[in-house]
Amino acid sequence: MIKTYNEAIEYLYAQLPMFTRDGASAIKKDIDNTVRFCEALGNPHQLFKSIHVAGTNGKGSTSHTLASILGEAGYKTGLYTSPHLLDFRERIRVNGQMIPEEAVLRFINEHRRLVEEIQPSFFETTVAMAFDYFAQEQVDIAVIEVGLGGRLDSTNIIHPELCVITNIGMDHTDQLGDTLIQIAGEKAGIIKSEVPVIVSERDESIAHVFERKAEEQKAPLRFASEELQVLSSARKERGLQLTVSDYVHQETIEIYVGLAGRYQQKNMLGVLTAVDELRKKGWKIDDKALMAGLANVEENTGLQGRWQVLSSDPLVICDTGHNEDGIREVMDNIRTTTFNRLHIVIGAMRDKDLAHILPQLPEQAVYYFCHPDMPRALPAEELKEKAAEYGLKGNAYPNIEEAMDSAKGVYQEGDLIFVGGSNFVVAEVLKSYL
Repeated sequence: MIKTYNEAIEYLYAQLPMFTRDGASAIKKDIDNTVRFCEALGNPHQLFKSIHVAGTNGKGSTSHTLASILGEAGYKTGLYTSPHLLDFRERIRVNGQMIPEEAVLRFINEHRRLVEEIQPSFFETTVAMAFDYFAQEQVDIAVIEVGLGGRLDSTNIIHPELCVITNIGMDHTDQLGDTLIQIAGEKAGIIKSEVPVIVSERDESIAHVFERKAEEQKAPLRFASEELQVLSSARKERGLQLTVSDYVHQETIEIYVGLAGRYQQKNMLGVLTAVDELRKKGWKIDDKALMAGLANVEENTGLQGRWQVLSSDPLVICDTGHNEDGIREVMDNIRTTTFNRLHIVIGAMRDKDLAHILPQLPEQAVYYFCHPDMPRALPAEELKEKAAEYGLKGNAYPNIEEAMDSAKGVYQEGDLIFVGGSNFVVAEVLKSYL
């Protein structure tokens, strides 16, 4: 019998293959374990409504925003996302509240024998735990974020009310394929028979992948970027003010989004279209709930690490963007931020395609290459050497704390310290601020 929550978490980390620690070797290339696990639990995922969200970038923000809106509309809303930044329980929430420590401990103790019989991965176990918890809590609906890919992801045993697919980019190419068409095919694997699907951004090079899959499944398909257009955007103190043209309803709407990254414009088109589809299906989401949900995403769901201002003096901003498209969007944000000198504290995982990431970064910045406390992390000296090939100059540090101390030590008023490159770099910096 495991006696404490901390012991339960140590058991999960120590006993189960974990992608964030072990990389590709932790990935199970089918959903058989999840099916077996959930069958033994009584198929809890069949006891609540759900929304399934996939994509390369933006699926986390999209999932949190939809959960925020549904909560504001009065629905008891589950939210499953990954990875976590500070606390394992971030992955499983109901109306923004993390799963209690006691519930995690109880699940592990009640199903430890099943875990050791099936030998699931860390992710497969957390998916089963989330579904079981949502069923026990009798949620009205749960927003379920895909972990990796879609077709073979553990979450893909649900039959949702709605599927949402955000943008498609080059990431996890060793698992999903080395072309956008292959990656889109894996993401399109969440499309289910006659279940409406929203694709946030139409990309002509891969649109046919979603169109073909939707046609096969007789699933109504909508591309949000064909129906909505951002006419103007203005960054506010902690969010974005957007003017959006709605071609379907022939109206122009003003919305405030409590997330400051400019890339949220793309995500919000998908969110607005998803809400429109949910309304068609009978979900009661009035404009007041919609606006409140958009404005209060962080407060309602605990979302962190998306163009998040950690302090104003020194000015420190972090973002979890960690692949080619994600870094490109981050750099777009940086270009629209006023500062004198730019300091970038950055780390990366060994399996990241640095040949497509490093060219996105500005040569004029001062770099602080660091090594996150994670076995998959690329050593700081190696990152420094690879970065030098692209004209990026700075020093290497054995840990993130020393890198941050060095950046703060030379910081002058008007400068910007940006922290990113990996979820794990952001997570470690968040710990020192929260």
